[in-house]
Amino acid sequence: MKLSEIATKPKLNKIVLDKEEIVSVYGEPLEFYIYDRQPLEVFGRLANAEKENFADVANLMKDLILDEEGNRVMDEDRQLPFDVLVETMAKVSEHLGK
Repeated sequence: MKLSEIATKPKLNKIVLDKEEIVSVYGEPLEFYIYDRQPLEVFGRLANAEKENFADVANLMKDLILDEEGNRVMDEDRQLPFDVLVETMAKVSEHLGK
């Protein structure tokens, strides 16, 4: 098989935050999107992010947590509540680990 046969453009995957604690606070499951494939630099940034420095990881999440059109959910003016950010980070890590 040729590598060109398995190389495809990334597709958006929906991730649902349906943990009981999230649903009880926000009234329903929350959803966001992440590309099914990431550039190698993203994995490098994750590997080099200092685990003790939450800001490093949170800044990286800005590039990964997207809406249904592939736009960033967070920017300089829009931030997620801390409980939601922590849960999205867990889901992103789970997704990237597959």
